[in-house]
This record gives sequence, C-alpha cells and structure tokens, in this order.
Amino acid sequence: QLQLVESGGGLVQPGGSLRLSCSASGSPLDYYTIGWFRQAPGKEREGVSCISSSGGSTYYRNSVKDRFTISRDNAKNTVYLQIDTLKPEDTAIYYCAGLLGSLCVLSRTPFNFWGQGTQVTVSS
Repeated sequence: QLQLVESGGGLVQPGGSLRLSCSASGSPLDYYTIGWFRQAPGKEREGVSCISSSGGSTYYRNSVKDRFTISRDNAKNTVYLQIDTLKPEDTAIYYCAGLLGSLCVLSRTPFNFWGQGTQVTVSS
C-alpha cells in the first residue's frame, strides 16, 4: 500500500518560491504516477500537475504551467513540485496523490492514494 507524506509548505510573500516534497513509502514509487492537487478554502480540489511513473511525461494545469515544475527521484522515493513567482491565489492546501501505472491526468478520480496535505499561504 502506497503511503504519501507532503512537506515544504509554509508562509511566503508574493513573488517567492517554494519546493514541495511528496515522500513515498510502502511500495516502490516507480510503479506510480504522482499528481499534485490543491484545495483553496471554499473551492473544489483541483489538479495542478502530474508526472508519469517513469518521469517521461508531465502535465500541468494551464494556469500554472509557466511557474510550476514537477520532478521525481525514484531512488529517493520522492516527487517534487517547484513553485515559483507565487501569487496569493496559489494559497491552498497542496496534496500529492498516486495512481498505479503510467497514466498522467489531472482528474482526482483515478488517484486512490493520498497524502494529508501541506498548507501553502502566499501573503505579504
């Protein structure tokens, strides 16, 4: 059973950067596509990026693709989300999620392993 733990969130000023980490245990990470999702207060959880099991395919939500970079290090069982030029509208709880296989999508439905989330707050 894949277990995921996010870290790296925090309070940052607009224009700043953060690197979120998603650490995996319980199952080899290279079997899984990993997605990053976020949920702002009062809003639906939305997918922002995913990376296929091999790392060969990545996909981004249009609104973030120039500022977010997803990467993975299967040897370290970790997936990263680099967020640059943070904006107040990026404020949300960020979750990583896993699905078995190589399908890379931003829909929540196929993902059945979820972390507990890490809070990102962008404010001056």
